[in-house]
Amino acid sequence: MPRLKLTVLQIGVGLIFLLLWHVLTVYPISGTPKQVQFFFSTPLDVLKRCWTLFATGEIWGHLWITLVETILAFLIGAGGGIIFGFLFARKELLAAVFDPYIKAANALPRVVLAPIFALWFGLGIWSKVALGFTLVFFIVFFNVYQGVREVSPVVLANARMLGMNERQLLRHVYWPSALTWVFSSLHTSVGFALVGAVVGEYLGSSAGLGYKIHEAESVFDVTGVFAGMLILSVFVILIDMLVTRIENSFLVWRPQTSLAART
Repeated sequence: MPRLKLTVLQIGVGLIFLLLWHVLTVYPISGTPKQVQFFFSTPLDVLKRCWTLFATGEIWGHLWITLVETILAFLIGAGGGIIFGFLFARKELLAAVFDPYIKAANALPRVVLAPIFALWFGLGIWSKVALGFTLVFFIVFFNVYQGVREVSPVVLANARMLGMNERQLLRHVYWPSALTWVFSSLHTSVGFALVGAVVGEYLGSSAGLGYKIHEAESVFDVTGVFAGMLILSVFVILIDMLVTRIENSFLVWRPQTSLAART
């Protein structure tokens, strides 16, 4: 499908959604407008609130804090996932010993960890970075682990026949194989880094998009809640577009599936 046609269809879906939202909240279809607007506000009010937040500059500082938390969580989590993914993939005994503990740690609800991180690291950015790290780490870890394990035995045998040592195998065989899996998980890991930052801000902070949403929710400001959610959605789309550009620039081949998508 041509890119222009796809973009038009995507925008059309959004406009239809906004139109339905407007009709259901302005006209007495599912109840009196005032009652419905108390729970859902209206798209025009939400857009006006967003305009006010940007026009006054109030939202820029919160956006910056959330962005910093997201980037730190992604970089630290991805770095840890790459290192330990390679280590466990190359050391089968180590992977077998720690297998149940990795599965148990990955199964822990991240919302439960948020208060613990707030207790350990305070209400600053590092508690949100820690929460985002727990989400990003396992996604990248499983992808790298699977990528290294998916290296063709024939390719390895040929490389060893050519005289490659372990360092050369790591650079020219294992790393290129794992790199494709790492890039395939970029969209998911960046999104989860943002989720960790926002959830951490929502549960306890003094700044950030999650804080703004929680602040509006605490005073039953439904318009403010939906405005924060809309800004967050646009923020996610922009980050996803950036990741897509990076991925298209550096990655030619993509695996059809990944371990992270199946776990």
